[in-house]
Amino acid sequence: QVQLVESGGGLVQAGGSLRLSCAASGRTFSSYTMGWFRQAPGKEREFVAAINWSGGNTHYADSVKGRFAISRDNAKNTVYLHMNSLKPEDTAVYYCAAGFAAPVTTQGGYAYWGQGTQVTVSS
Repeated sequence: QVQLVESGGGLVQAGGSLRLSCAASGRTFSSYTMGWFRQAPGKEREFVAAINWSGGNTHYADSVKGRFAISRDNAKNTVYLHMNSLKPEDTAVYYCAAGFAAPVTTQGGYAYWGQGTQVTVSS
């Protein structure tokens, strides 16, 4: 069992930056693939980024490539999403997820989810 708690969301102007954090409970954090998804109002939840257990392999949605970076600190049981050059269309609730299954770009690959943190980008 893994419990995930996101933090770091907020209101930022377009072009600004935010860093989201996801703190995980449990001693097996380092064995999980970790992912970030987001859901904008009226839209389905979509994949943002994922990182494998060691941090050596990452995946990104095309919409965030070059602007967002996912990283993890297994000693702190925490995964991060560094978001730069934010756009109004990045506005959404961002969710952290943990899992083992593939593909890591789909919700089905994850067994555990956080409650989400709101990111609002003003124009």
